Amino acid sequence: MTNPVSSGVTALGARPAPPAAGNSAQADELRQAAQAFEAIFIRQMLSAARGADFGGEQALLGGPGIEQFTAMRDDHFAEIASQRGTFGMAAMIERQLAGQLRQQGD
Repeated sequence: MTNPVSSGVTALGARPAPPAAGNSAQADELRQAAQAFEAIFIRQMLSAARGADFGGEQALLGGPGIEQFTAMRDDHFAEIASQRGTFGMAAMIERQLAGQLRQQGD
């Protein structure tokens, strides 16, 4: 079984967004903004999932150090997942905004 984050395949089959209307710097900024938004969303999703209480006892090795490590690991995962398009949200956001930029340029 391949790791969806390390493989080049996206989990949702997202296609790369078309470049914004003629301006490669603008297209790069748009891609970075879309990826940053996806990373924020993934961080929030992981934080909410980790905050769920399933009624079990706290782990023996819990504590602030483990919580900090978990938060850092989640941040790193969110950055990698958004850059590689694992969830495909950044590509969808970029496509949507690139279309709006093209319409404004006409």
